[in-house]
Amino acid sequence: MAKQGKNNNISISLLLPLLASIVAITPLAVDLYLPAMPIIAQYFNSSIAAVQNSLSVYLAGYACGLILFGPLADIIGRRKLAIFGLSFFSIISFAIPLSQTIDQFIWLRFAQAFCGSAATVVVPGIIRQFYGANTAKGMSYVSMIMMFAPMLAPTIGSAILVIANWQAMFYFLGVYSLIILIASVTKLPEMVRNDGPGIEKVSFFGNYKVVLSNKAARKYILSSMLVSLAFFAYLTAIPFVYLEVYKTSEFVFSFLFGINVVALMMAQLINTRCVGKYGSEKMLLSGLLVALISAVTLVVVNILELSLFWTVITIMPLMGSISLIAVNADSLILLTFANQTGTATAVIGTLRFGIGALAGPILAFFHTDSALPFTVLMLTSIILVGLCQYSPLKRKL
Repeated sequence: MAKQGKNNNISISLLLPLLASIVAITPLAVDLYLPAMPIIAQYFNSSIAAVQNSLSVYLAGYACGLILFGPLADIIGRRKLAIFGLSFFSIISFAIPLSQTIDQFIWLRFAQAFCGSAATVVVPGIIRQFYGANTAKGMSYVSMIMMFAPMLAPTIGSAILVIANWQAMFYFLGVYSLIILIASVTKLPEMVRNDGPGIEKVSFFGNYKVVLSNKAARKYILSSMLVSLAFFAYLTAIPFVYLEVYKTSEFVFSFLFGINVVALMMAQLINTRCVGKYGSEKMLLSGLLVALISAVTLVVVNILELSLFWTVITIMPLMGSISLIAVNADSLILLTFANQTGTATAVIGTLRFGIGALAGPILAFFHTDSALPFTVLMLTSIILVGLCQYSPLKRKL
C-alpha cells in the first residue's frame, strides 16, 4: 500500500478540485472547439469532415500517450509526470493557433493529446491511494467537479468566437493548463510506493502483464471500454443531431449539451451518496439497468420520429447511467491493483479512447439524415456491457 510523501500534506478539500482541474484539460480540449469546426474548416480551406477527424486523432493521441505514461507513473512517480504533461500541453496549445495547414493542425492536436495524457493518467492512482476502499466515492467527487468543463466548454467556445477567433480557444487552453501547472508544482503531493518486504518491483512491461493477466478485473475492463463507445457515440453525433436533424441554434445546442452534463453530475452525486452503502458492484448493475431501459426508449423515440423533447428526456437518464457504469467499473479495476494503478489507468484509458476513436467511422459508415444510427450504436454498446456482466463465461474467468 502506498503512502503520501513527506512535506506534501494537502487537504482533501484542496486536492479534489486540483485533480478535477487536471482531468478537465481533456474535455476542455475536446469540447471547446466544437462550435468553431465550420470556421476552422473554412480557415484552412478544408472540409468539415477533416476538422471532425481531428477529434478522432486527438482521442488516438491520448490513447497512445496512456500506453507510455501509465506504467511510467508507477515507476518514476506521479507528480513529476503530471508536471511534465501539463508543461508540454500548455506549450503545444499555444502553438496550435500558428498552424498553416489542416495537417499541421491535426498533428499538433495529436501531440497535445499525447502530452496531456501524462498529466491525467496520474489522477486515478492518487485518488486510489487517498481513498482506499472508498475509491468510487473519491472518483465520483472528482468527476462531479470536473464535469463543469464539458458543460461550460461549448458555451465558452461560443463566447470566444463572439469576441475573438478560433485561435483564441487554444490560447485559452494554454493559459488554463499553465495555471494548473503552477498549482500542481506548489500543491500536488507525490505518492511514494511501499517497497517493503513482500512487495515485488515490477518492470514497465511487467506492470502490463500484471494488469492484463488479472482475470477478476477483466469483465470490468471490458465494461469500461464498451460503455465508452456509447459515450463517444453521443459526443461525436450530438452536434449533428441537435444542429442538423432538429435544426436548433448554437445557443440551444449549448444549453441542451449542458443539460446532459448536469445529468452526468447528478449521477455522480447519487453515487457519492449510495456507493458506500451498496458497493460499486450494485451501483454498476443499477446503472446498467437504467441505461438499457433508456437506450431502448431512445431508439423507439427515433424510429417513431418523435419531437426533440422526447430525445432530450431519454438521453438525460441514459447519460447519467453511463457515467454510473463507468465510474464504478473503473473503481473496481483500481481496487484490484495496489502498485499498478497508473498501468491500470492506462489500460482503461487506451481501450476507452481507442474504441472511442471508432465511434466516428462507425457513425459515418451508417450515416443517414436521422439520429437513428447514433441511438442504435448506443443501445448496442449497452447490450454488450450487459453481456460482459451477466455472461456465464465470467464464472470461468
